[in-house]
Amino acid sequence: MTGAEIRARFLKFFRAKGHEEVRSSSLIPGNDPTLLFTNAGMVQFKAVFQGEEMRPHKRAVTSQKCMRAGGKHNDLENVGHTARHHTFFEMLGNFSFGDYFKRDAIIFAWELLTEQYRLPKDRLWATVYEEDDEAAELWKELTGIPAERIVRLGAKDNFWQMGDTGPCGPCSEILIDQGKEVVCGRPECAVGCDCDRFLEIWNLVFMQYDRDTSGNLNPLPKPSIDTGMGLERLAAVLQGKHNNFDTDIFSPIISDICLYAKKAYGADRKTDTAIRVIADHIRSITFLLSEGLTPSNEGRGYVLRRIIRRASRYAKSLGIEEPVLYKLCDSVARSLSDTYPELLDEQERVKKMLRLEEERFNKTLEQGMSLLDVVIKNVREAGEVTIGGEELFRLYDTFGFPIDIARDVAAENGLGIDEAGFHREMEIQKTKARASWTGEEAVVAPVYKELMYRHTKTGFIGYDHLEAEAMVLAIIADGEEKDEAEAGSQCEVVLDRTPFYAESGGQIGDKGELRAEGLLATVLDTKRPFEGLCIHKVRVKKGLLKKGSLISCSVDRESRLATMRNHTSTHLLHASLRGILGEHVKQAGSYVSPERLRFDFTHFDSLGLETLEAIEDEVNGNILNNIGVTTTIMETKKAMESGVIALFGEKYGDEVRVVAVSGVSSELCGGTHVKATGDIGLCKILSEGSVASGIRRIEAVTGKEALLHLREEQRELQRISEMLKTSENPSEKLRKLLSEMKELEKALEKFKGRSAAEGSSRILDSVQEIRGIKAIAYRVDGIDPKDLRVMADNVRDRLGSGVLLLASVKDGQAAMVAMVTKDLTGQFSAGDLLRHVAAAAGGRGGGKPDIAQGGTKEIERLDKALETFYTLLNGS
Repeated sequence: MTGAEIRARFLKFFRAKGHEEVRSSSLIPGNDPTLLFTNAGMVQFKAVFQGEEMRPHKRAVTSQKCMRAGGKHNDLENVGHTARHHTFFEMLGNFSFGDYFKRDAIIFAWELLTEQYRLPKDRLWATVYEEDDEAAELWKELTGIPAERIVRLGAKDNFWQMGDTGPCGPCSEILIDQGKEVVCGRPECAVGCDCDRFLEIWNLVFMQYDRDTSGNLNPLPKPSIDTGMGLERLAAVLQGKHNNFDTDIFSPIISDICLYAKKAYGADRKTDTAIRVIADHIRSITFLLSEGLTPSNEGRGYVLRRIIRRASRYAKSLGIEEPVLYKLCDSVARSLSDTYPELLDEQERVKKMLRLEEERFNKTLEQGMSLLDVVIKNVREAGEVTIGGEELFRLYDTFGFPIDIARDVAAENGLGIDEAGFHREMEIQKTKARASWTGEEAVVAPVYKELMYRHTKTGFIGYDHLEAEAMVLAIIADGEEKDEAEAGSQCEVVLDRTPFYAESGGQIGDKGELRAEGLLATVLDTKRPFEGLCIHKVRVKKGLLKKGSLISCSVDRESRLATMRNHTSTHLLHASLRGILGEHVKQAGSYVSPERLRFDFTHFDSLGLETLEAIEDEVNGNILNNIGVTTTIMETKKAMESGVIALFGEKYGDEVRVVAVSGVSSELCGGTHVKATGDIGLCKILSEGSVASGIRRIEAVTGKEALLHLREEQRELQRISEMLKTSENPSEKLRKLLSEMKELEKALEKFKGRSAAEGSSRILDSVQEIRGIKAIAYRVDGIDPKDLRVMADNVRDRLGSGVLLLASVKDGQAAMVAMVTKDLTGQFSAGDLLRHVAAAAGGRGGGKPDIAQGGTKEIERLDKALETFYTLLNGS
């Protein structure tokens, strides 16, 4: 049975059991600061389990893309060295949201494994939490597994919890005995051993408790089920393999690697490890890049860069010197695009970005070698025989320079390396990384959760209405519900329905007013902590706002209309970018406010003026055509099949809202938009630039703001024309003035040179001889530091051999330059001399043995300080 067949059979089985098939969510978790990457099937249902989100179905089944690299769950360094570790893997899972519980979860799992996948019943084991008598009895009753194959384990192995507080519960793992041929050989080997004999296949989590802040376990009113089974591991079992990399899931990728490396898989342990690393990593790389993530030096982008560089290093260990990873993206797309079509959609962009990153790494590797040569030279000069761990880690962390290459180069030079120190530094970095990504739960006030539990929801009517009558369902202040809010106070208000748009999808929240008899309150912002719960941040200006009262809501019309113009313009801009630059362009972020729009997108190069003008012309052409903008509610699956543009990382329900500009654009979007493109008036691009590797940003204004911008540019041009005293071709007049200025600057430099020569002659007249050495300390005011340096150079050159210090006061500050001719640097240091003189003048300075600079603001102390110069030379 192939990996694709295993996945298909799992999904089909649970669909037949009344489960809704839910497509895999993005590897980049939406709105979850606690995770670097999606690392389990339950991540997209987290809010459902916590009671913060309602779904129309109570049963779900998924095949979820998962990543474990970086953060708490980090398998990166183990990949390639073991049979089971992966950075990217697929997790098969079935879920119950308050519907069935332990009995049905066990029945479903047993039926699928033994009847559909035909695993031998006599080789299957089950583990249960040591206190979960119910689960132990159900396994015996429902499956016939004998008591000796039902193993009780402690909380470390068989109790699952989402966090320190919240939903949790015992779990039960299904294992298969793979036989004595994979046993570790230890007499105590049994279930729970780290060897592969008793291999975990499936984990069933029985979510039945809610842990409070005191640590108490309170029964959940509706217990739920969360299960997870790794596709790669199950494929190995069903295909009779003891290593996941030997399954058909990896074999096409491994074949291509062997082709490029001209090496065989299975012939050499070291070679096999390198091939497995590349085969695993290229799947992670391809998926992450296809979802719009770009390599960078922080957060998720840094993890991606590390994975790319690790794979690239192993490719070089196979003798592949040229970039090769980008070619292997085709292997991933061929094997998985039927299930994940985005791999084909993004194929060309992913390959281009990956090749650029590989080429960049080749350069940094060369830099690393150069620096390692310097390190080796320094170690030898110091008479040492070992390269320090800190130096090795700096090379690794900055340039991705491999420790094994450093070891080989050191050995070639007769040196050892401090591997223990290197690993110590590595552990410090890992600790910091874990600390920075343990994350904090998104701050959701308990009062919001309480409102959700009471099914307090706000109906949004703001697509069609900017004014409405509504009832106050709740008033929140200081994190608690209140009955009223008086004039002068700020609070949060929940209404039964609202015309105010809550911040979402890059569009900021609406502002406006709430009114009633004797009441006036300003709506400062509108937020949505959970789907369906709308929070209005309010300042009461007059009267008393009461819970249960009826009020009139009024959205700030001008701000909303301006926001709508900007939001529709982002769709037009997106369409034009894709049409002119190519379909590799994907939205990577946006910000829509009444004042302006910001649009981030994937692209590799800066946009020239002509390209920007072409994009701007196309957007404004679509505005002039006054095309109707329509919104339609569609089933998510049908919408995707129709070719609409969706954003990775966004969570979509069973139904979605499609915003379409006929013949131009069709996107999934919950924002507010104009009725026709002509309502926008005008779109003016303000700037374009880079915000990250492979990510560009355009900022623009529309409507009245565009008009104001053009008017201000016209006024600025008028001011420039008046200053230049011309009404035509101010740029030509300015060009001539700049040309004349350059000529004058050249003449001035010549004059300064002559002046410096003349000045140096006067200075040389004041030369003194101290202990047989010519010395000069001289003050010449009105010269800036740059010219003072030129004058000092002149004096030194004409002096031949000697020591000098010049000072000049200009604009309330004194600059100082000290010089010592090369033949005397063994006796005197310009840096030391100037440091002492500057300190005597209440200033600071320093430099090299032959030249130093400094200064002071205490001008009155300068002359006396210059006298100390001669004292220093005398050695007194």
